[in-house]
Amino acid sequence: MARISWINDESHPDLDAHVGKLEHFTQSLADGVIDAQELATQEKNLVAAMKAVEGSLNDDQHTKVTKLLAELTAYSVMRTLHEMLQARVQQAVSVKK
Repeated sequence: MARISWINDESHPDLDAHVGKLEHFTQSLADGVIDAQELATQEKNLVAAMKAVEGSLNDDQHTKVTKLLAELTAYSVMRTLHEMLQARVQQAVSVKK
């Protein structure tokens, strides 16, 4: 099976194809609300994936993957906050029209 890159042709992170394959994630989003149980399930999935990978890494790989996870988490939070702000601005502009 061909590897799907983590980065698109414009050098932007592109994990949508990977995330879209996470059945629990897509089912959780279906109603537009993430409840505490869905979040707990996702946390368990994350911990299981981390455990499956962490033990197989040498120290150098572990350092690189740790940096990757930290950068991904920071990007995700920043992107979410940016999108929320953009939506708020759009809503404020729409109301004033």
